[in-house]
Amino acid sequence: MATHRIGALWGFLLVLAIGFSAVQPVKAYDNPDLLPDHPTPVIDLARAFSEKQRSALEQTLQSVEDQTGWKLRVLTQYERTPGLAVREFWGLDERSLVLVADPRGGNLLNFNVGDAFFALMPRTYWVELQTRFGNQYYVKDHGEDGAILDALNAVEICLDRGGCQVVPGLPLEQWLWTLTTSILGGLIAGFAAFPRKPDETIAWAWLLLLSPLWIMLFGVFGIAPVITRTSDLLPLIRNSLGFVGGGIGAYLIAQATMGRRLANEESDD
Repeated sequence: MATHRIGALWGFLLVLAIGFSAVQPVKAYDNPDLLPDHPTPVIDLARAFSEKQRSALEQTLQSVEDQTGWKLRVLTQYERTPGLAVREFWGLDERSLVLVADPRGGNLLNFNVGDAFFALMPRTYWVELQTRFGNQYYVKDHGEDGAILDALNAVEICLDRGGCQVVPGLPLEQWLWTLTTSILGGLIAGFAAFPRKPDETIAWAWLLLLSPLWIMLFGVFGIAPVITRTSDLLPLIRNSLGFVGGGIGAYLIAQATMGRRLANEESDD
């Protein structure tokens, strides 16, 4: 029995030894040997870019640094990464931004943001930047290279502007949401405005009573996200028309249904 236990113990230790030897290459996950042998703002280990794209991106990021002093760096990785070695390689400081693209997670993009950036773009900006350009649907439609380049372009736009509170640009999904809230706000306003009395044209008391709700839906969720993200008037006009159309539609429907019922009740009295 003792011999059997000793044999089992040695077998267990042998399995552990083989296991540790098998996972030893994991050290490459944090390997400074993966760093390029020449200065570059782009380390493309995952081969997300073509040679032409990578060269153009290097020139763009170097130009941004020369003109503004802000360091924008890109690291793409998959299973292999130089890890913390990039800090010394790039001389990262508070004016440095590292975009890390790794497709293994639920979101392609991660940002290591220097403290000085937060004076121009708040933390919510970086969360929105990640969720807008790094989500799986955006990456599927635009590719990993497109997602990375679009995110960097948004950062460069904000640096040129001297800062942003939100990510510039209005994606289709977000505009549809603002249009929906605008229409909903119009429906509530139109329902509130239909007359409850024979001598009324607009029920101002009800319209004012429900104003916090329809103003929030139309103004805060329907208009504010548009004007803070784009100077294009078309989505603003569409949202306004959606609000007016929803209001008129709700007003007429309410007048034809509830208004008629109220009129019948008064005539019966």
